[in-house]
Amino acid sequence: MASKLSRCAFRTPRLEVRVWLVSDSGDEVADLARTVVHLLTPAVTAPLPDSWQGRYSEDRAAAWIRDRDAEGLNLLALDAATGAPVGLLLLHDSSDALEPEHELRLGYLIGESHRGRGYATELLRGFLEWARGSAYRRVFAGVSSDNHASVRVLEKSGFSEVESGSPTRERLYVIAV
Repeated sequence: MASKLSRCAFRTPRLEVRVWLVSDSGDEVADLARTVVHLLTPAVTAPLPDSWQGRYSEDRAAAWIRDRDAEGLNLLALDAATGAPVGLLLLHDSSDALEPEHELRLGYLIGESHRGRGYATELLRGFLEWARGSAYRRVFAGVSSDNHASVRVLEKSGFSEVESGSPTRERLYVIAV
């Protein structure tokens, strides 16, 4: 599964989405860290876990990148016309030997200056098109109950809410691919 997921890349009419490739090169890490600082503004991180909130320095962004890389596969969404960063797609293969259901968990972030223009819906629909050609069968997404814009994006993209069984403020959505 990991090799199939690592080849995840796709285009939509306005976006080019590809794996953020970070080697041991300090320049690549610094470039990506600057991108993350630009994308993860306090307004963007407000509905996210407490540890993700607040202002990002390049050092904090580099640590955040390392943490995300340890958890799964991460993609950078770029404006197809300009190459400017628009957002991030965070993927985690939740399949394992005990539950070989070929499931993915996803999260996404759209930069503050790109919100309200349909990029989130376009990003998710492009990803779901890619996922339909993969071995994955279901995709899950969690969203804060008070993040009404993300709830609408998930629902417009075909996700349905499922009972999470958790008393947290997070709502869980799923879609079969």
